[in-house]
Amino acid sequence: MHSLCKIGKYLDLNKKIWQWTALLTLSFIWGASFILIKKSLLAFTPYQSGALRISFAFLFFLPLSLNRLKKIKKENIKQLLIVGFIGNFFPAFLFAYGETIVTSTLASMLNSTTPIFVLIVGLILYRTKAKWQNVLGITIGFLGTLGLIVKSSSSVFSGWNIGAVIILIATFFYGINTNEIKFKLNNLDGISVSSLSFLFIGPVAIFYLLSSDVHSAYVSEFFWESMGALLILAFFGSFIAVIIFNTLIKFTTPIFAASVTYLIPIFAIGWGLIDGEYISIVQVVSILIVLAGVSLVNKKDNPVVKIK
Repeated sequence: MHSLCKIGKYLDLNKKIWQWTALLTLSFIWGASFILIKKSLLAFTPYQSGALRISFAFLFFLPLSLNRLKKIKKENIKQLLIVGFIGNFFPAFLFAYGETIVTSTLASMLNSTTPIFVLIVGLILYRTKAKWQNVLGITIGFLGTLGLIVKSSSSVFSGWNIGAVIILIATFFYGINTNEIKFKLNNLDGISVSSLSFLFIGPVAIFYLLSSDVHSAYVSEFFWESMGALLILAFFGSFIAVIIFNTLIKFTTPIFAASVTYLIPIFAIGWGLIDGEYISIVQVVSILIVLAGVSLVNKKDNPVVKIK
């Protein structure tokens, strides 16, 4: 764990080259997370998958968490609870449940709406302001999202894809989380925010696991494949990547950090195709529309500015 902290000293995130390096690393890690969630569901229920992911990440974070307990201030507890539960705990369950209904590829496409929700949440709850291009981007982005969440490409009124809606709720939570870290936790570094927030949610996840029927998963022929997928997911997706993401927010803007969702679908779609998933023309067109909207949401200069 100490080596992780030492590495951070050599990565100067004030420099653009390291900011983009961090963004690409996140894209690669989180791009693979959707297929790993899918594999975890071979043996585990979506609730067990989410709980195990959080529990493993909690154990990975524990040495860092205990070492930073003294950094917790009374005024930070509320923010750390929000980051823990809204930014990590509930999304882990929502994505796992959502992927019992939609493909991992579609889940990654819907995840691309995160910067849109970052801007919307910032405007409504954190008193940020935006340019007209950003508002236009929100509109375009949601038009693209519409193509991803309807059940049938023939009619918008045929009904919503509930799995897609569930995943959109998770990306909305990510929007809250990103703004909360940027604007309410300025006194804590990215590693402290990550480790201390998991200190609150880890015991809850473990308690759920102890009360669930894990034995049914253990006797499954896919148990070790699913367990391996969850270990990889927890270590890289919920431990390493969360540290990188929370640190990146500190050195850039919430919108820049959330723009990792531009690149995530590229990796996720590749994994989905390898696993035999089908991608429709409507989905391809829709994700391109979403990304066009996201590009406007992320329009420079610094679209999200805190109003004093």
